[in-house]
Amino acid sequence: MPDDKVRVQVAGRALELSNLDKVLYPEAGFTKGEIIDYYTRIAPVLLPHLRDRPLTRIRYPNGVADKFFFEKNKPAATPDWVRVETLPAPGSTKGREMLDYVVADDLPTLVWLANLAALELHTPQWKVGHHPDMLVVDLDPGAPAALKQCCEVALLMRDRLADDGLASYPKTSGKKGMQLCCPIAGSQDADLVSGYARRIAQELEREHPKLIVSKMAKNLRPGKVFIDWSQNNAAKTTVAPYSLRAQSMPAVSTPLTWDEVEAGAAGKRPATKPYAAGEVLKRVEKSGDLLAPLLDGGPRVPI
Repeated sequence: MPDDKVRVQVAGRALELSNLDKVLYPEAGFTKGEIIDYYTRIAPVLLPHLRDRPLTRIRYPNGVADKFFFEKNKPAATPDWVRVETLPAPGSTKGREMLDYVVADDLPTLVWLANLAALELHTPQWKVGHHPDMLVVDLDPGAPAALKQCCEVALLMRDRLADDGLASYPKTSGKKGMQLCCPIAGSQDADLVSGYARRIAQELEREHPKLIVSKMAKNLRPGKVFIDWSQNNAAKTTVAPYSLRAQSMPAVSTPLTWDEVEAGAAGKRPATKPYAAGEVLKRVEKSGDLLAPLLDGGPRVPI
């Protein structure tokens, strides 16, 4: 076997890892081996958010400064122990009606994907065979607006959703924005959820026209935060909590406390600097999964 390949056992599965010293984040010197290590260590809190959800992966075989590609269909030579679900693919650019999606329910699958340089992991708001069980709003700032303004809008959105009985849980996108995730009853289809999110976005836009925009046209966004209600479309996916992002540093989509969001609105961290992989591991060690309420089976409000 060539020196750049290593055979390992992961939870009883045999895997062959390759090019572990290959640098995939050049500015940070972060290697594929470190990426696999991060995903292995974060797996206890990440996997529950991936379970039963078809994965869209963004792969960077030569690192974040080079070409990348989106992947929904299972890769060639997918091991037979990887869970694959054949599902309709709304919005498929290839014109396919059905795709074979990978579902990452276990650690071996997560490590296998990391070895393929699947740096970013994105999921829909629904699980296989079910209506959406989560409402997500994406907060996307138009320069010169930034994460500080996203935190301001997140607080407004939190309070408005609470008026309808919805609890919301914040996380950074790992790039310039944020998302709020709300557990919902799972008894309504994606069009209904998306329509509700759109109405709330339009309402907040009317109340705060200098800060918020609900329309997708990019020429309307400078200096404002776009509330992307369309994330609830059945064809859309959102970066999973704890996923790496393809930035200059190994940034992570990081769950936050509302105290941290209030600090961000005041211009303090997280508004000033994204959280990196090592920091997120320390946060989880200290506080556990701040998004655990999305998984605990507690009250879920119908829209």
